[in-house]
Amino acid sequence: MAETGERGEPLLRLAGVSRQYGEREALQSLDLEVFPGACTALFGHNGSGKSTLLRIACGRDLPTTGSALFDGRPVDEDDPEVRARVAVAGDTVAFYPDLTVREHLELITVAHGVADADVWLDQVLADRRLTGHADQLPSALSSGQTQALQLAAALVRPRDLLVLDEPEQRLDPAARTRLAELLRGEKADGVAVLLATHQAELVHAVADHVVVLEDGKVIAEGGPEVLAELDAATASGGTDGAAGPAASGDSR
Repeated sequence: MAETGERGEPLLRLAGVSRQYGEREALQSLDLEVFPGACTALFGHNGSGKSTLLRIACGRDLPTTGSALFDGRPVDEDDPEVRARVAVAGDTVAFYPDLTVREHLELITVAHGVADADVWLDQVLADRRLTGHADQLPSALSSGQTQALQLAAALVRPRDLLVLDEPEQRLDPAARTRLAELLRGEKADGVAVLLATHQAELVHAVADHVVVLEDGKVIAEGGPEVLAELDAATASGGTDGAAGPAASGDSR
């Protein structure tokens, strides 16, 4: 768990959190703290428990044991304060088929009472390279553009906590570089960032704290250098090698 240091109190605090679905233990008990202006990265293969942990962190799922608190109150996505302050770009694509890219983003700004919405919309569309696709329907977008729209939907609204599930998916190298720049900007603005990823380069570019998961269990934790240490241990036979391919940045 990250130390408080000069960061103050964590915005998100998970204590003894686990998740079980029937007989399957998707997530073993763990503690996690996410601080304003800092990025915590969850790192591991598919099925390692990253997405389960993210769903608990944003209130979309309840832990079987333990507690999940956002700014001192239980995390619940139906809580108006949580909805107002937590922005999520998840692993599920869900857009209205008859609304254009811009109309989707406009709907979000209206729901959150965003001031100067048109100016902000133009900026987010430009930043995500979607200006030329603003009048298209989501079905006409490429996979990378769809990913950019998901991220734009989280960025066009106010947020204190930004939760991202593998935001680097389907992005080309240039877009991944822009993503890292964007997340560093989020941290500079005081936003707490929690992301799940399998890409070591993104971890090194933006993360302050890394939690490596395998089969629902924390197998390593620390700064970004923990990935190199894990690779070294795997190469020397010090671990079972479970995290090695992911630490090298292999795809899902």
